[in-house]
Amino acid sequence: MASKPIPGSTGEVLTCLPSAYLPHAATGLLHLPRFLAKCQYVKEHGALPPSYAKNFKRGMDRFLCLHLGIEPAAVEKIVFESATDAEIDAKLRQLFPADVRAAKWNRDYVQKGSAPSGREFLAEALTNMGCADRIGQIVSVVDLIEFDEGRIE
Repeated sequence: MASKPIPGSTGEVLTCLPSAYLPHAATGLLHLPRFLAKCQYVKEHGALPPSYAKNFKRGMDRFLCLHLGIEPAAVEKIVFESATDAEIDAKLRQLFPADVRAAKWNRDYVQKGSAPSGREFLAEALTNMGCADRIGQIVSVVDLIEFDEGRIE
């Protein structure tokens, strides 16, 4: 039987966040729904749990924004100032470049962690989660997110 993460090994897990593999309906960008959901969580609760706060507007959030040529704080500001998802999407369309190059971003995103240093990171993370037997099965950072949040058995 394949292992599952030791409860609490990565800190609090927010299962309310959307899948890392869910594309944003208006742009097709993977990860954007997660980033928006994290911004919304902060708007509603004041802060993310420490396990998420450490990478908020950094990590994948920052990589996505670098791809788009924008600052993560600009996305957070839009979420904070908007009352509806439609308003958020309209403001994002104004902020984002006309061509978001979704196919390029999505390909790069799902391959994060496939370089030798990334595989080392994944192996260390899985070992710390009590799941060293999953090394080689969890092959990207996106898979690690999905695994940690219970969407990969």
